[in-house]
Amino acid sequence: MTGDEPATGDGGPTGPAGYDAVVYDLDGTLVELAVDWGTVASSVLDVYSKHAVKPPTRELWGLLEASDEYGIREPVEEAIGLHERAGARDSTLLPLGERLVEGAGDRPSTPPAGVCSLNCEEACRVAVDTHGLGDALDPDAIVGRDTVGTYKPEPESLLAAVERLGAAPGDALFVGDSPRDAEAAERAGVAFAWAADLI
Repeated sequence: MTGDEPATGDGGPTGPAGYDAVVYDLDGTLVELAVDWGTVASSVLDVYSKHAVKPPTRELWGLLEASDEYGIREPVEEAIGLHERAGARDSTLLPLGERLVEGAGDRPSTPPAGVCSLNCEEACRVAVDTHGLGDALDPDAIVGRDTVGTYKPEPESLLAAVERLGAAPGDALFVGDSPRDAEAAERAGVAFAWAADLI
């Protein structure tokens, strides 16, 4: 950080420019995936049924978390990823994503940026390519839920993105739209900003 930016209530800079690196959530922050998550959950429940496993919950991410215990993580991931990849191709660019695309030419004067998403990495890359976000984001710092061993709100995926951008956690900003994002940032020791506050 340069040290001369105005401070927010938590003592950090007010916007991305005050940090050494910025990591963005994807869905709901930069783009809106065209995914019906209720349909995705139904697809995952079908996987449980096919493998004769009684689902411990009907909530999508709870089903994903439990899939390891039942040895069905791979087919569950594929069921979710199928919807995510299609939804990424048909996604809508959100205002914050539009600003990133428009400012891509100013990259030397802006901090390097990456993505940390609960979506699978391939879907993240499809969305980035679909909307021309590639010039604004470091391709090595696009981290999905399947990139490292854990996913948000565990801090490892966010820390991986920050590290790939060459920054220390205390000098990075994570921009997201959900309590899960905020929790991941807190656990990683990374400053957090709500996407809606930066539009």
